[in-house]
Amino acid sequence: MSRFKKMDKGDSVSNFRTAPTEPTVPYGLLKAARTSGQLNLSGRGLEEVPQSVYRLNIDTPQEAQQNVSFRATDRWWEQTDLTKLLLSSNQLTQLSDDIRLLPVLNTLDLHDNQLKSLPSALGELQELQQLRLSHNQLTSVPVELCTLKNLRSLTLQQNILESLPEELGQLENLTELDLSNNHLKDLPSSLGNLTCLQKLILCHNKLTCLPDNVKLLDCSKNQLTDIPANISEMLALEQLYLRHNKLRLLPYLPLPALKELYFGNNQIEQLDTEQLACLKTISLLELRDNKIKTLPEQITLLTTLTRLDLTNNEISILPATLSLLPSLKVLLLQGNPLRGIRSDLLSIYKCACVCLHVYIFAEDPERVDEGHTVMTLPSQATVNVHNIKTLKLLEYSEKQADTIPDEVFDAAADQGVTTVNFSKNQLTSIPSRLVEFCSSLSDINLGFNRLTNCSHIFKFLQLVHIDLRNNQLSDLPSEMMNLTKLACIILSNNRFKSFPEVLYQICSLETVLLANNQVGRVDPTHLMKLDRLSTLDLSNNDLLSIPPELGLCTSLRCLSLEGNPFRTPRPAIVNKGTDAVLEYLRSRIPI
Repeated sequence: MSRFKKMDKGDSVSNFRTAPTEPTVPYGLLKAARTSGQLNLSGRGLEEVPQSVYRLNIDTPQEAQQNVSFRATDRWWEQTDLTKLLLSSNQLTQLSDDIRLLPVLNTLDLHDNQLKSLPSALGELQELQQLRLSHNQLTSVPVELCTLKNLRSLTLQQNILESLPEELGQLENLTELDLSNNHLKDLPSSLGNLTCLQKLILCHNKLTCLPDNVKLLDCSKNQLTDIPANISEMLALEQLYLRHNKLRLLPYLPLPALKELYFGNNQIEQLDTEQLACLKTISLLELRDNKIKTLPEQITLLTTLTRLDLTNNEISILPATLSLLPSLKVLLLQGNPLRGIRSDLLSIYKCACVCLHVYIFAEDPERVDEGHTVMTLPSQATVNVHNIKTLKLLEYSEKQADTIPDEVFDAAADQGVTTVNFSKNQLTSIPSRLVEFCSSLSDINLGFNRLTNCSHIFKFLQLVHIDLRNNQLSDLPSEMMNLTKLACIILSNNRFKSFPEVLYQICSLETVLLANNQVGRVDPTHLMKLDRLSTLDLSNNDLLSIPPELGLCTSLRCLSLEGNPFRTPRPAIVNKGTDAVLEYLRSRIPI
């Protein structure tokens, strides 16, 4: 008997003619998927999902029809059901009801397509745990999707949703829900039934009220003018993002687990004692880009605070009690009209924050003791284990060392370190063992060293702040574009001759400090794409001219251009401040 199935010529021609209508998938991928249970078809330009994918576990494979074999690699009857299907970054406009033919899927990735609707058959995938639908054109969510009892992660950001079904509260095991960048005006009341929900992202919508029962809540870029009363019932909340709203007051938040509070880009004018007193566990408080004029003496109530961001406010005087915060390690004050404090004492990281504390004590006559110095010398101990465990801070600074001892890294192993300070040493490259903390590090200080390159830095995907001042850098690696969380970078006193190209591609940047370099040109066209950039320091560089288009960078709140050889704008205009400079530049744009 022939091992090959015979086909007549008519069938052969017919198959040849109809083949182009069915999108093809390499047979090797299908064969491998029967073994692994996973199929990745991302980025293949597919306009529809091939039937061979839907029927992967139904139709017998090609080799079973053509070849009788009992080799271990060809035991097609021992195939594994498809559990993971990746279809992202294609051109899919619809999903067939045949998706029900893959009933044991636990991961379905459809993000970055052109889907306008979803089939009701999705509700039959009862094993589904992850469903990614971001970056599509969805206007609604089918009610059937709300029957997926095992669903844990649902991402719907970057669609055009205006409402959600009330049945959404039936997703009892949901832990992550991303609804950012939609057109939502309200949320279903049943959202409060999602008792397992830990991460809820709602930024870039049109919400006027909030849900509860989550650990992370992001409601940035909405239209909130006040915080709903039910937020005080969110007892598990640890991180709250309310950036870019219309809040005028810091709300009363008696939340026992709250650790990080982000209120940047609102209209807050004052901080009241009552509101501060309730923040008993806060470690990070961001109040940048508001209208705060004074800090209350009772700032000392924030005994657990380690980072305070007051960038771009209207603060002219700091209270002496600020120096009494026992845990404060990072203080950001750029862009404030502070009087009596030299600009070289203003810093972002602990090494300079100490100097700020010294100044404040000296201004308080009741605290000056002629018999004692107000500043103690750095500890001679190799590693501060207490800081590692309690503050997640790994510090080895002011040692003038050309390498970091292994015992420093060993002491911090498996501790989830978030901050590293290796400033004021003689390092010529980033320590290779620093990569061991790449999954947790958000803050790195390598200032005052001898770095000539930043190799490995692009591996720190959680990085938010990095200080590289006073080194020997002349360029940054292009891979840094992957640092999508980077908000602040300090490159002052290096050897840059141009604005680092990779910085134009990091859209999360809010602060760029490039003073005291040799920068001769900045591209305003690319700079305008950094719509979060509020602080740009280009003072003491080699700018021969300031392009008028720089005036279109309206997100800038603090622009420093002093000490450059340009003739216009004149010093009289520069001295008036950022708004005056930007207005002048806009007036010079050719019509």
